[in-house]
Amino acid sequence: MSSEKNLSIAMLWIEAFNTHNLEKLLSLYDDEAVHFSPKLKIHHPETNGLVTGKEELRNWWQDAFDRLPTLHYKVTSLTSNSDRVFMEYLRTVENEAEMLVAEVLEIKEGKIIASRVYHG
Repeated sequence: MSSEKNLSIAMLWIEAFNTHNLEKLLSLYDDEAVHFSPKLKIHHPETNGLVTGKEELRNWWQDAFDRLPTLHYKVTSLTSNSDRVFMEYLRTVENEAEMLVAEVLEIKEGKIIASRVYHG
């Protein structure tokens, strides 16, 4: 995949998150994709921060959208190569402090196969 195609996938990812469009978001992922997030460790400690497959992703993000109806991401930086996108964005939620987040999307054959979130 070209870095330009991967950047377009990342922009679709941001758009899906910001509109809380779960089906559009899931359509960007491979059926067996893995996702790691420190927030998963907090809200669902039994996962140890890791979910696998679209159904687990669906459950996690639906939970996040339900808990955080004002969740919004503002991109500050996108960098891509042939198989990964590094994103930095500000996470905003009403009545919470903004949080700078970094996330890596690993992409293969036009689908996200792994994603990993980094924040303090």
